[in-house]
Amino acid sequence: MYQAQRTSRSEFVPIRTLQYHVRVWGGPAPDKTPLVLLHGWMDVAASYQFVVDALNHNHYIIAPDWRGFGLTATTEADNFWFPDYLADLDFLLDHYVPHGPIHLVGHSMGGNVAMIYAGIRPERIRRLVNLEGFGMPATRPTQASGRYASWMDSLKKLHQGDMDLSAYDTVEGVANRLMKTNTRLGADKANWLARHWAQETVHGQWRILGNPAHKVPHAMLYRLEEVQALYGAITAPTLMVEAEDESMTQWFKGKFTLKEHHERIKVVPNLKMAHVADAGHMVHHDQPQVLASLIDDFLLNS
Repeated sequence: MYQAQRTSRSEFVPIRTLQYHVRVWGGPAPDKTPLVLLHGWMDVAASYQFVVDALNHNHYIIAPDWRGFGLTATTEADNFWFPDYLADLDFLLDHYVPHGPIHLVGHSMGGNVAMIYAGIRPERIRRLVNLEGFGMPATRPTQASGRYASWMDSLKKLHQGDMDLSAYDTVEGVANRLMKTNTRLGADKANWLARHWAQETVHGQWRILGNPAHKVPHAMLYRLEEVQALYGAITAPTLMVEAEDESMTQWFKGKFTLKEHHERIKVVPNLKMAHVADAGHMVHHDQPQVLASLIDDFLLNS
């Protein structure tokens, strides 16, 4: 099994009625800008361990489990709203870094949160890194009726138990699931991740640490004009990292393309692009050393 080189500690912080689980590496110091890592959908903060181990510098790192993921429990929730992630992050930063800016890194959904937050609170971000956080297809007002109907129908399916996440008989079963989803993921890392991505129940099964309500589609339309206005308000130097394996075609079926994404992010004032070879969407698992070098160089030299 993978052996972590840098040990994290778990902290629980009261945030907006929740006990937010936060994984912390290192500690604050006057000469350190805190590095905040935001994980993606159906992932956990511990997912960054491989990158943390590969970083050359002794950063003070703060990585929350988003509400309904990992050890941040939300048993009563039956759907999730994007603005809540923004408010949760704001409260967390008030707790950990009440004064001064941070470096902010986000993967996938976390990358989308990071970009929007950086446009809302530009003064809080010194450097911004977006790992495969592409946004969503543009929508039209005429789609609102269908979107609300889909949301309500999915809520009914959730409460009928039709959207429950699979349970596994062994932790090895969880690891195999991770490797099936990402064929580049080795057994050593998969077995380590499985113990953070899932938890053993009193009945001996392993349950994924994700609320199935995350599978309920958002009720609100994705407003591209609003998003681009927020992108344009970002003041921090920004690094957009893309993996060699392009996954947007599979996800969006032509409704949103990589070319459209590149057009959108042109409004970000101080933007650099980086590409990681031999990597898919889970770039922080596939090439942690390469990604760590990109992050270290960008934080120090941009």
